[in-house]
Amino acid sequence: MDPCPFARLIVESLALKLPHQATKPAGLGVHPSATPCFCKLSIKNFPSQTALLPLCSSSGDSPPPDSATSSAGFHLDSIALRRIKAAGKPVTLRISVYTGRMGRTCGVTNGKLLGRVNVSVDLSGAEFRPGVFQSGWLKLGSEKDENKSSSSARLHAVVRSEPDPRYVFQFGGEPECSPVVFQIQGNIRQPVFSCKFSADRNARSRSLPSDFTINNNTRNRGWMRTFSGERERPGRERKGWMVTIHDLSGSPVAAASMITPFVPSPGSDRVWRSNPGAWLILRPHGVSVSSWKPWGRLEAWRERGPVDGLGYKFELLAENANGPTTGIPIAEATMNVKKGGEFCIDSRLSVAALTSRSPVKGFVMGSTVEGEGKVSKPVVQVGAQHVTCMADAALFIALSAAIDLSMDACRLFSHKLRKEFSHDEQDIFS
Repeated sequence: MDPCPFARLIVESLALKLPHQATKPAGLGVHPSATPCFCKLSIKNFPSQTALLPLCSSSGDSPPPDSATSSAGFHLDSIALRRIKAAGKPVTLRISVYTGRMGRTCGVTNGKLLGRVNVSVDLSGAEFRPGVFQSGWLKLGSEKDENKSSSSARLHAVVRSEPDPRYVFQFGGEPECSPVVFQIQGNIRQPVFSCKFSADRNARSRSLPSDFTINNNTRNRGWMRTFSGERERPGRERKGWMVTIHDLSGSPVAAASMITPFVPSPGSDRVWRSNPGAWLILRPHGVSVSSWKPWGRLEAWRERGPVDGLGYKFELLAENANGPTTGIPIAEATMNVKKGGEFCIDSRLSVAALTSRSPVKGFVMGSTVEGEGKVSKPVVQVGAQHVTCMADAALFIALSAAIDLSMDACRLFSHKLRKEFSHDEQDIFS
């Protein structure tokens, strides 16, 4: 099982030195602060990104303070790398610096443009070896700029690339249809896992079969809730869903179990953040195929705001020798319910608990999620450093299934679900 070539372009150690007058408000309602500026990072054919720019008061060419920020970077898959190689020339990273409030109103950037810098980036061979393209201070703009205040402004940035090999998988169908999961290597699709979806609405306390066991005192954290009162009203809860991931021999290697049902808040037809549904991501424990151990916990809910969204929070479950299992928050965000998006774990922080090995940094996983009502065949990418065996990859496959199914679990209760989500035809409209 070989990974696919990927590379990552990283922009970090961002900081700004400004003349005094440039820190004044950029307009009505915009006020100075510790970070009154931000920047927009753009490369042709890639979505642009934004990052806050802290001010640096040090003199000369000394390095920026620890408060310097970094962006998430740009991810380059094999298609993008081939396109760049075919062009036969470096790409240009443009960093546009603005003073004022970050964001957009009516499609117009709120901040006032202070200046720009361009960094030439040669990404040939980036999937095989690291490279550094900029490290230090840059003059922002030029004397010819209309904004004369930018002539003495300076930007600190480190721009570098590093190989970022990933395993790529795709569900052969929607997770609730118990599909095969393929590994993708270029034009080759090889089956590596199979999924088994079940929807046991008669589960009393959790969706795991009664002969399964979960270790490490999970009940101590309230993850195994008793479902009574409001939660037991027929047609007003979605519970008992489970996806088990099997290897090619048929052995279960991971699972996602709906441990807390998805129910609408009183007086509404949506799952609120104050009372989210939850999944446990499980791995086998011991020699018995009926024993499971929690690896992660995913909460999901329906956000209401300017854009209807699916909110989620994922945490790893770490073992404590002298106490109950505790959660380590890893990812929390909102994706557009109509358009879908990507569930991503991408951190420059230590995520050693993922593999119980030495600390590692960078991309962990990403999984596509289609919008509500659309056919979803999730594509899952997993950083190669997080996979030592097929069972490691299966955990991320189970997590991908859980976030995809959460889009259905958080669907408004005034809408019906497909028949795969219930064994009882009368519950299709739950």
